[in-house]
Amino acid sequence: MASDGDKSDDAIVQNRPISTILLVIAMQTEALPLVNKFQLTEDLDSVFPKGVPWIRYHGVYKDLNINLVWPGKDLALGVDNVGTMSASLVTYASIQAIKPDLIINAGTAGGFRAKGAGIGDVFLASDCAFHDRRIPIPVFDLYGVGLRQAFSTPNLVKELNPKVGKLSTGDSLDISTQDEASITANEASIKDMEGAAVAYVADLLKVPVIFVKAVTDVVDGEKPTAEEFLQNLAAVSAALDQAVTQVIDFINGKCLSEL
Repeated sequence: MASDGDKSDDAIVQNRPISTILLVIAMQTEALPLVNKFQLTEDLDSVFPKGVPWIRYHGVYKDLNINLVWPGKDLALGVDNVGTMSASLVTYASIQAIKPDLIINAGTAGGFRAKGAGIGDVFLASDCAFHDRRIPIPVFDLYGVGLRQAFSTPNLVKELNPKVGKLSTGDSLDISTQDEASITANEASIKDMEGAAVAYVADLLKVPVIFVKAVTDVVDGEKPTAEEFLQNLAAVSAALDQAVTQVIDFINGKCLSEL
């Protein structure tokens, strides 16, 4: 049971105007439109440990301090550091360095036609779970799924009217038969490669987090996932840019309790 002191501290946090936002984004293509939109500046005197490829952009937008981080490029192969490991590490390091009031994990995702998802649709995730951490031992199985809820934002949903659905996360772009069964069990409308990892770290360090995801490919459609993802990435990143801007405009000047 929480002490009266804990409840009081929580009430103060909930009713204090949001000042610092941390945007966690996996890919450069997804990040740069938002860097330009909010006129953010790259942090050359990095807040991160020496030698890591993680990149932070920062600036002031209206009443908000915006920090956008992405895990950078793999030092050997030159591709974006996608996936749960990089997302976990950069989220943890960013929370320690920046101490945000709110995290927004924004990015592209695969969507399921059976759940009403189409190319370019923007979803606000209600909760996140993993679909590729299969540990068939009692209780460990629940740990593997790692279900966590996003921060509740009823007023934001009412105002912006995004689609709302469950997010399932795994480290592969395609899905195996076992992954598909797990995604179905997770009742997911969308799938990505970072969300549940960000949710885990945010929950661990008690920072509220919301998830804004734009659909690049229809997983249960006719086209191969990789082909459709690459074909739609740039255009859908623009839709993501617009959606994140709307979310941040709504957040500006509000407390967590008003979201």
